[in-house]
Amino acid sequence: MMEADLMTKPECRSTCGSLIIPYPFGSNDSDPHCRIDPPSFRVVCDDSINPPVPYMNRKPYVSSGLQILNISLENHEMRVSVSTSRDCYDSSGSDWAALGLAIFPISSTKNKFTAVGCDTSASFRDDRGKFSFGCMSSCSNVSDVINGSCSGIGCCETSIPRNSFGYRISIESIYNRSNVADFNPCSYAFVAEIGSYNFSVGDLKLLKFNESTLVLDWAVGNQTCEDAKKNSASYMCKNNTACTDAENGSGYKCTCLKGYRGNPYLANGCYDIDECADPKKYLCQGVCHNVEGSYMCSCPKGSHGNGKKDGRDGQGCIANPSHLMEILVGVAGALIVLLFSIGFLYLGHKKMKLIRLKEQYFKQNGGLFLQKQLDEPDKPTKAAKIFSAEELEKATNNYNESRIVGRGGYGTVYKGSLPNDMVVAIKKSKFVDRSQIEQFINEVIVLSQINHRNVVKLLGCCLETEVPLLVYEFVNNGTLFDHIHDPNKSSKLSWKTRLRIASETAGVLSYLHSTASIPIIHRDVKSANILLDANYTAKVSDFGASRLIPLDQTQLFTIVQGTWGYLDPEYLHTSQLTEKSDVYSFGVVLVELLTGKKALSFDRSEEERSLAMYFLSSLKSNKLFQIVEQVITNEGINEQVREVANLAKRCLTIKGEERPTMKEVATELEGLKAMANHFGVKSTNVSGEEKVHLLGEKTYVSMDISGTVNTGYTDSMEDHIMPIVNSGR
Repeated sequence: MMEADLMTKPECRSTCGSLIIPYPFGSNDSDPHCRIDPPSFRVVCDDSINPPVPYMNRKPYVSSGLQILNISLENHEMRVSVSTSRDCYDSSGSDWAALGLAIFPISSTKNKFTAVGCDTSASFRDDRGKFSFGCMSSCSNVSDVINGSCSGIGCCETSIPRNSFGYRISIESIYNRSNVADFNPCSYAFVAEIGSYNFSVGDLKLLKFNESTLVLDWAVGNQTCEDAKKNSASYMCKNNTACTDAENGSGYKCTCLKGYRGNPYLANGCYDIDECADPKKYLCQGVCHNVEGSYMCSCPKGSHGNGKKDGRDGQGCIANPSHLMEILVGVAGALIVLLFSIGFLYLGHKKMKLIRLKEQYFKQNGGLFLQKQLDEPDKPTKAAKIFSAEELEKATNNYNESRIVGRGGYGTVYKGSLPNDMVVAIKKSKFVDRSQIEQFINEVIVLSQINHRNVVKLLGCCLETEVPLLVYEFVNNGTLFDHIHDPNKSSKLSWKTRLRIASETAGVLSYLHSTASIPIIHRDVKSANILLDANYTAKVSDFGASRLIPLDQTQLFTIVQGTWGYLDPEYLHTSQLTEKSDVYSFGVVLVELLTGKKALSFDRSEEERSLAMYFLSSLKSNKLFQIVEQVITNEGINEQVREVANLAKRCLTIKGEERPTMKEVATELEGLKAMANHFGVKSTNVSGEEKVHLLGEKTYVSMDISGTVNTGYTDSMEDHIMPIVNSGR
């Protein structure tokens, strides 16, 4: 009997071409008892081709279906061939790729989402509408591209989340590839098995394949092992099997116990392995005896022992057993001395190895440079503490998943508790590579020079682990993004609160640009990087992408980094980073606060996809209050909304030189906040002349050296109020 026949039920088709069809799967021409429901376990075999080609039974988006390459019982994986998506500059147009699966999720550990191109923004949208994500790849010259590198220059890639049962891939171009069409006429995007694709510069000209290999996870049923076992009639794990719950998707998986092989879903499908038939794999010094689920070794006549050649379970077969006691007595003393010596040597070696390993991690995590900063007198980094690895492991319960409070572009954030009951946030970088270490060092350097009440405070770092760690104060009320886009939370964000959050954030950016000892560009301003405490006080975070500006420069040339939807188009086009790049990103945050809409969403129409462009278009056509969030319009503060909208419009100006500075933005927002606080929100719907008259007699606004904006009262402060009321208008 062939091995394939042992994988299926009797009288059922076992192969399609080179594919073995294991039960619970079954071919289209087999009896219904040859497979299980649902239809996803049905293999459609096209016998009109020689050799026959197997396809996955599903609701097709294309007539040919998904070709099955392999079905694994051991790993519960299925490999299929899927189409790539492309978008071209010339008349060949664009193709989009879509995949719809019934119950088999895409493997989150075996696949990557990849995009290839020099003017490319590719998105992956889950076909059930639960999430969407993507990556951006850009370059202006083919000489900048490196073979094998998918870090965002010519090629980008990102992970696939769990519980994704299909997708639609879309590709967009900012400049229609007009600047790169001579060496990159098309952009490509696809989901493929990790290791199956290696990027090369030639792929920019023409991708060498139209299909990629995708790995799916599969399991049976929709219950856990515990629930499935309660109904013995439907429980699918047969004799000599073990059951585990599916990690991706739902259901459970059956596997043969150790010492058995075969199909765990068939009655008596897991059969005993004859270890004695494979002496190279299962070593036995004596005579091998196969037993159910295992094997035993006995010594030949005239020798003594347990027959194991490697001696793990005894001393093996020894000739002349009458001398055994003499040998043992003679060796016992030497063994005792040897064991004590080995123990001492092992402990000493382990201790030295641990010390050397910590020193190695300390160096590769930038420890020498940071230590130098700590040793210098009067440095702001002097206040930062270097935590031990043991301290942070204890604080996070060994980095338990239940302690995860967020995941970002550069790592995972855990909630921890120190011995003094201080609650902290511990940031752990995702990968150990050069770029991540640079981000880590950069964030320490930047944060060590920031002292502002609206910036998340850096408490210290840990350099003794393979992955570097940063320790911050814990901000307990989530992100501004959550509060804006969660309907249950957004209704609690009044106009007065939104205006204060905007003012506090602008104050931080103004401080970074104008007041910090060395000017700092944040480079990733977005609502997800603005945390809120219990009083809804803004705390700006995530300085992993930030850059210090030398005092003799006003701009830097860098590889483009940031978040799509917030990214300054001028910076994207020229790679020239200036303070005005933060101004543009902050403008998008202002529009988020006004409209309650996400900065970028592929679920919206093409006209509304980019919030910044949609906002400017609505403002131009006098439709502002059609897109302002309802909770704001209900407060009757139309005049203040127009003021903030006009400020956002100036921040979103395409040319950076025409945008206001963050100091101007902070001053104007503080003026608006002061009016709202002093006169009451609804009473701010007054004419411009009335505002000037009221402010001229009562209020002034100033900014202190820490970046904090203050309000006060005076009889005549015309010089102070005019910039507030008329700035930029």
